[in-house]
Amino acid sequence: MVKPKDKPQSFESLFRELETTVAKLEAGDLALDESLALFQRGMELAQQCGAMIDAAELRIKELVPRGEELVAEDFSEEESDE
Repeated sequence: MVKPKDKPQSFESLFRELETTVAKLEAGDLALDESLALFQRGMELAQQCGAMIDAAELRIKELVPRGEELVAEDFSEEESDE
């Protein structure tokens, strides 16, 4: 059931696979070894999806210096120079 890691998958395809994996685990009619393999794959998928969400969040935020700290602000909150 483990997918090859040849080319990067989209967030949507990873999330669909995660949903399918969770549904199979919730059904509860699997052998222990299969359940463990699906659980491991589900954890990998969750981690990949989380990393993609984090990367997307960084793309819509910018670190802005405030005194000695850097503060993350949405681009929409920036003041324009117009």
